[in-house]
Amino acid sequence: MKKIVVLTGAGMSAESGLSTFRDANGLWEQHEVQRVATHEAWEDDPVYVNNFYNMLRKKLVAARPNEGHLLVAKLEEQYDVTVVTQNVDNLHEMAGSSNVIHLHGELMKVCSSRDVDNPRYQKTLSEPNLEVAPGEKAGDGSLLRPFIVFFGEGVPNISLAANEASKADIFIIIGTSLNVYPAAGLVQYTRPGIPVYLIDPKDVRAGGGVQHIQKGASEGMRELVKILMK
Repeated sequence: MKKIVVLTGAGMSAESGLSTFRDANGLWEQHEVQRVATHEAWEDDPVYVNNFYNMLRKKLVAARPNEGHLLVAKLEEQYDVTVVTQNVDNLHEMAGSSNVIHLHGELMKVCSSRDVDNPRYQKTLSEPNLEVAPGEKAGDGSLLRPFIVFFGEGVPNISLAANEASKADIFIIIGTSLNVYPAAGLVQYTRPGIPVYLIDPKDVRAGGGVQHIQKGASEGMRELVKILMK
């Protein structure tokens, strides 16, 4: 069975009603990044940071996977599929994708602020308990924080994602500008000559050999499925 690796960014979830961070009217225009997505912000005002992610969780539970998510999951009928996502939502999992690598963390999870990547102190939130209360602590006694990779922090899963990319027979990129590193560098780990498809409605500077389907996630995936699942 051929292996597909799918790299998804904010454009993948935009059709589900989740604001992208960098586009016009995106979250970074509404919320200063230095106050909500850096380790320094967490140290300065953990309550403010937690409240921001509490708000995002409420938006996420009201969202549903779009057709693009569902069609990515459908590829598993004929391919071995690994999804590598820059998104912190769980819409790929909700759509049925069974192998998802989150590069930037998971919004529905919280963790120790002292030992972020220790699964012993991570927990998944669900309705109706979506908020981290001021002063709420993890099992190791440190403050609970969002299980999110803040700017300036390492990306623990990037080596795992690079390994998957190196084994891909087909590489698909959906809804990302290819400007966000280290994720944007994953295409460089693919074997020479494999098909690389980019689905994005914008003009994206893609390297030679990349087949650009200049459409949104759902429409672009409909076109790509016709190509791949003949």
